[in-house]
Amino acid sequence: WEIAMNAYHNLATSYDRLTNDVDYKATVAFYWQLLDREGLQPETAVDLACGTGSVSWLLAKKGLAVTAVDMSPEMLCVAAQKSDDDNRPLFICQKLQELHLPKAVDLAVCALDSLDYILDPQECFQAICRVYKALNPGGCFIFDVNTPEKLHAMDGQVFLDEDDDVYCVWRGEFDEDTNICSYGMDLFQRK
Repeated sequence: WEIAMNAYHNLATSYDRLTNDVDYKATVAFYWQLLDREGLQPETAVDLACGTGSVSWLLAKKGLAVTAVDMSPEMLCVAAQKSDDDNRPLFICQKLQELHLPKAVDLAVCALDSLDYILDPQECFQAICRVYKALNPGGCFIFDVNTPEKLHAMDGQVFLDEDDDVYCVWRGEFDEDTNICSYGMDLFQRK
């Protein structure tokens, strides 16, 4: 977990450019479909493993009071610089396994299979328990994870992302013994 997260130190400033194919608006719209189906109208939310805060800012634009949590100070720094809107999220640097919010929330979201980065099942259980404790009664936790089939299919895959200032090659490797998919990255950034 620590090693994987250290990679985000160098990736933070380029992350949004390298993931510009991610449709965050569609993700938040899907959250709203789920909330509508359940008859829930949250006023407060936490965006867990928020990265550069793309989901956090979209939730804030919907009028929610948002707390954004990530264990990477560099990612949080990028997130905090995205806007100076009046309804700005509160950014907190924490591991999910140690989650402690100033106030309970109505909604918790964890996008882009971020729970997959917690490799120890006991630590994942601990993180989910911490999220449960952070929710108001009747609150909702929406998250996604990769299936073992998808992770296995990533073995040997190479992805290339580039723009005028960044060039990144991602390589996936699936370990049959541990059932873990790892990424190797070569990242070149223009100063």
